[in-house]
Amino acid sequence: MSDLFDTLRNACASEWQAYTEHAFVRGLADGTLPEACFRHYLGQDYLFLIHFARAYALAAYKSETLEDIRQAAAGLSAIIDVEMGLHVEFCNGWGLSESQMAALPEAEETMAYTRYVLEKGLQGDLLDLHVALAPCMLGYAEVGKALAADPATKTDGNPYQAWIEMYASSEYQEFADVEKQTLNRLMGTRGGPGRMASLSESFRQATRLETAFWEMGLNP
Repeated sequence: MSDLFDTLRNACASEWQAYTEHAFVRGLADGTLPEACFRHYLGQDYLFLIHFARAYALAAYKSETLEDIRQAAAGLSAIIDVEMGLHVEFCNGWGLSESQMAALPEAEETMAYTRYVLEKGLQGDLLDLHVALAPCMLGYAEVGKALAADPATKTDGNPYQAWIEMYASSEYQEFADVEKQTLNRLMGTRGGPGRMASLSESFRQATRLETAFWEMGLNP
């Protein structure tokens, strides 16, 4: 069986390139992204993670096997018990407290992608939900790895180097690999040729919404 993530990514190659090579990403790479833009992005990303946790709770509800329930519960725990704490600590270094971020109004772009993911999960099955989540989870892994490996990426004195290292880290890359395996497993048990058109469209739309999230970051 071919890799589902590769198939979905190749089916929307132009949208994927616009996402992973966005001006926001280039600004992270060379350190030229205005700090106000990054702070705006960080605050919205905190709100995003709250809904990401809700998506994992929905994944548990949508699960039909104990294995899937355990995986969803582990993902939920990782977000609320580990990732949120790391994100808050990281944001503190940028002068953003958790109370400040929790009080922020949601940007339209934040609402658009998070509600899209939840809608796909409510409307469809566990495979639909994971496909809608994939551009975020796997896209960040691809961006982090690519920036870390690119000799043109500024490392000395780059205020965003820690962000790049976080998503290029072996821990996050392993997390992404598990998600790729999950997509393949779910496709094997729940999918088939008849589902590819719908899954590809969901992935394409989620990729566009991720691109809009970067764009939101450029306009604080």
